[in-house]
Amino acid sequence: MPGCFKKTLFALASIISFASFLLILVAMGTQKWMTGKILCKTGVDLVNATDPELVKFIGEIYYGLFQGGKIRQCGLGGRRSKFTIFPHMVKKLNTGLHVMIVMFLCVALFFSLVSFGFCILNAIKVPYRAIKGPAGVCLWNFLAGGFIVLAVTSFMAAVKLHHLTERIANFRENVFQFVILEEQFEDCFWLCVASATAHAVNLLLLAISGINFPKIKTKTEEANVAPEDIMY
Repeated sequence: MPGCFKKTLFALASIISFASFLLILVAMGTQKWMTGKILCKTGVDLVNATDPELVKFIGEIYYGLFQGGKIRQCGLGGRRSKFTIFPHMVKKLNTGLHVMIVMFLCVALFFSLVSFGFCILNAIKVPYRAIKGPAGVCLWNFLAGGFIVLAVTSFMAAVKLHHLTERIANFRENVFQFVILEEQFEDCFWLCVASATAHAVNLLLLAISGINFPKIKTKTEEANVAPEDIMY
């Protein structure tokens, strides 16, 4: 049976792993990974709008991995619309990269659950196989955190290098053209970053659990030392 200290660490690690699983699940299911302001360039060019009039042509956009929405402002008031990324819009985006982001997060979900299960196992008993012990738990946490980092990095690349927001804003826009004035990562994106951080904390806890702290002898134990023991 593992000691009380190790039991506590593994119990804490299991809670963190499950929390990471929930964070990824919530992040994947929400619509606000990115928000931004979009300018109707076509409308501005048609009326030759000046700075005070630009407000009438500035709309908003938000989206996640699967769906989102936008408010189009082209001089005639705001028009709200919603859209889904799959199955049609994704063809106009960097399809491979977007699918990879979803796949990375799905794999991270799996490894987070595996980590949770193995932490519970190690809190209850000492496994006889190394892969089921602390080394295995370290591996699952490293893989889960690694895949989350890959997903986050890939999403940032899609936004910054492949102009994801602009592509989404102009999807099926035959008359008007939109340009991005500003964009920012929202809470759901940072949930994934928090999930990766949680697995890093787990690795730290597992490293601490492997340290063999010296046992402190009590005064009673010291008093029971015989003279013969001292000679030898």
